[in-house]
Amino acid sequence: MHIDWAALGSVFVTALAAVAVVTGLFAVGVRGVAARADARESGASGTAGAVTAGVCFAACAAVVLYGIYLIVSA
Repeated sequence: MHIDWAALGSVFVTALAAVAVVTGLFAVGVRGVAARADARESGASGTAGAVTAGVCFAACAAVVLYGIYLIVSA
């Protein structure tokens, strides 16, 4: 049995980077929702927070769906 350690390391680094990106995007999205709520309480519109949250959550969904596509198509 031969293990290609370079390929295994490459998969590990790629997965670690993807987890960091999705987690970061989700955290920024949650912060956008909180900023919108804070702005609404102070009487502002909160549009910037809502847009930020929407873009971040859409990017998270796109990354997850792309990963599922790669798994299913193989």
